[in-house]
Amino acid sequence: MDKLSCYVLLLLSFFCFRLDLSWSLVTRFNRAPNNQGSSDLANLVYHMGPVLSSPIKLYIIWYGNWNSTHQATIRDFLNSFSSPALSPSVADWWKTVRLYTDQTGSNITDSLSLSGEFFDSRLSNGVRLNRLSMQHIIKNAVTSKPSPLPLDPRNGLYLVLTSSDVQVDEFCRAVCGFHYFSFPSIVGATVPYAWIGYSGTQCPGVCAYPFARPLGAPPPSAMGGNDIMRPPNGDAGVDGMISVIAHELAESSSNPLVNAWYAGDNPIAPDEIADMCLGMYGSGGGGGYVGKVSTDAGGNGYNVNGVKGRRFLVQWVWDPVKKRCFGPNAMD
Repeated sequence: MDKLSCYVLLLLSFFCFRLDLSWSLVTRFNRAPNNQGSSDLANLVYHMGPVLSSPIKLYIIWYGNWNSTHQATIRDFLNSFSSPALSPSVADWWKTVRLYTDQTGSNITDSLSLSGEFFDSRLSNGVRLNRLSMQHIIKNAVTSKPSPLPLDPRNGLYLVLTSSDVQVDEFCRAVCGFHYFSFPSIVGATVPYAWIGYSGTQCPGVCAYPFARPLGAPPPSAMGGNDIMRPPNGDAGVDGMISVIAHELAESSSNPLVNAWYAGDNPIAPDEIADMCLGMYGSGGGGGYVGKVSTDAGGNGYNVNGVKGRRFLVQWVWDPVKKRCFGPNAMD
């Protein structure tokens, strides 16, 4: 998607990815909208552009020095989209995203497969990156010898994942991830891509809520607001990152070229299908409360199951049929 996305902190970190060329961090405790039961709060419109209806081949570019355990967790999450798992599952969560169609009536695909990985541990574009750097990183990954990633404009969706030792402009201060599409003049073709950063050592309180508390955040309330959960895979940074990845996959698929599904009059700063459900992970979510989610015996919070017995917490998205935010763990 042509998305320069703004991941905004609402309450302890309610993130809003926006297609915007200048992002500012907005901290608004206890003011998150609740779109769970209302169709009046959103004006989602189809703008006649494509959605990703063909099978999606996911290509990861691991940029920086990555922890192998964190990589394994992310791989398992991505492999959960097209694999059976206990309900509610990652694949069940994707069924809401699949409800979106293009002008031919074709739904977003149900086929997402991890199809290639590239390890850029030599930091081909340095340790300080900006938004345009992501396209040069993709260019390097698809041209490097002897084992480049394929340049796949038909089915490819590229994920640039930066490690804790990489600094990205406005990361933590204003953004946790974004999606966009590549310029042929740089990459060689137009392909959708997303960038997501690992926040575990840089800003877990900004990009890994509800697994870490933002600096200066109010204490937990008696009603459960502002509460902190234990991460289901043992690391707040990677578990928070997975929810950001899910957010970006949903919006990359439903608005890959910034001319498909979004609300608002300005395509430069629209509300997309995950933006409309800020901070909502379960029934009753909103106003700083993530909603009703499951916890295991160790107090680890989750709302979907994945492969290999994994569990994940991912944000809900807007359901165009129910006209509200929805996820497979919904109680109604």
